Amino acid sequence: MTDEEVRRYLAENGYPLHVVQAGREGLIRRWREFVEEVERGYEYGLEDYRNDLDLRGVIAMAGLDHDVADMDKRLAAMLTRTDVRVWESASQHPFWDFGYPRNASGPLLKDLRRAGLTE
Repeated sequence: MTDEEVRRYLAENGYPLHVVQAGREGLIRRWREFVEEVERGYEYGLEDYRNDLDLRGVIAMAGLDHDVADMDKRLAAMLTRTDVRVWESASQHPFWDFGYPRNASGPLLKDLRRAGLTE
């Protein structure tokens, strides 16, 4: 997808204006920031985590997998319980929809437990 096509998709699917305007580069930047947040210790709850996974689904749909391959490797290294699906952000079975950060704590861990997704 071209940057204009990405922006059009985001606008047509109700994403906030700042996300639409940031386009392709904004998606990639936000995914990098999410991966860094996970590495440091994700401070938000399960709903926010799932919203961030939706972002990765949009990246896949836009054909930008190559642009985030290194970040994907970093995220995959952080995940545990990869047999448990925590969200459905894209068709098929993308790795990012399975498992959760091994360093999960605070609101995320609490929500994961409440949803029955932890050991």
